[in-house]
Amino acid sequence: MKKLIILAVALCCASALVVQAQDAPKKHKLTPEQKQLMADMLAKYDTNKDGKLDKSERAAMSQEDKDKLAAAGLTHGNKKPEAAPSTNAPAGGN
Repeated sequence: MKKLIILAVALCCASALVVQAQDAPKKHKLTPEQKQLMADMLAKYDTNKDGKLDKSERAAMSQEDKDKLAAAGLTHGNKKPEAAPSTNAPAGGN
């Protein structure tokens, strides 16, 4: 009876691990344009030359460069900014 309970618990744990692994966010590969932009930003703002931009280095970035990173999808969360809604759409509907 103990063997059956241990087997059932082991199967449940294994199933939970498989489900969790499938739900994990997948890292996407950077495009050549994104890689080039990151290299440019590192060369320009990485003052301590550690190969990454820390908080103080990101704070020193110009708004234009922050916008470039956001447009390329390289900001925290890797979300591209939403396009502004069109203002010339007819109001009302039908």
